[in-house]
Amino acid sequence: MNKRRKTYLNILLILLVLAFFVTPLGYEGKVLLNKIFSFSPDITPVEERKQIEDYDWTLKDSEWKQFNFEQSKGKVVFVNFWASWRLPSLAELQSIQELYNKYQGKVDFYIITDEEREPVQEFMEEHDFTFPVTYLIIGGKSPFPTADPPRTYILGKQGQIAVAKEGIADWSNKKIYTLLDTLINQ
Repeated sequence: MNKRRKTYLNILLILLVLAFFVTPLGYEGKVLLNKIFSFSPDITPVEERKQIEDYDWTLKDSEWKQFNFEQSKGKVVFVNFWASWRLPSLAELQSIQELYNKYQGKVDFYIITDEEREPVQEFMEEHDFTFPVTYLIIGGKSPFPTADPPRTYILGKQGQIAVAKEGIADWSNKKIYTLLDTLINQ
């Protein structure tokens, strides 16, 4: 009897693990785990902040029209590199949406992908994201390293990098709100 119960528990455990990897429940579970284990990023101390060298950076907006990053010179800027096919990006983008809702109009947001428009638009609609999407021009110069996403930067008005985060983070929290408020008021 005891052996039979153990066998049932093992089968149940195997089914649960399989469900986690091959069903939509598993996908949502992985997103949830990414959210749970994403923490607020470290803020670079003022005396250690590096300056971006150049704002001359050509990007594309959601209508696929080119524009220059120089339009954000002298402003507080949030830059996030992401990809719709990267599971950690979805968890992070949910907190970025909350941050965008709170700071739109006060902070310039660049949520940047190197993907084609159609799959990105479908992804945005599917997840009810309303922040502006920016498209990277592959091979163009950039003031930031464009390594694998997710990767995020927060710039002060003078172009100093207050946050440089590789990997996912929780962007909708008091620590980031305080930083942004401070940068906006400088």
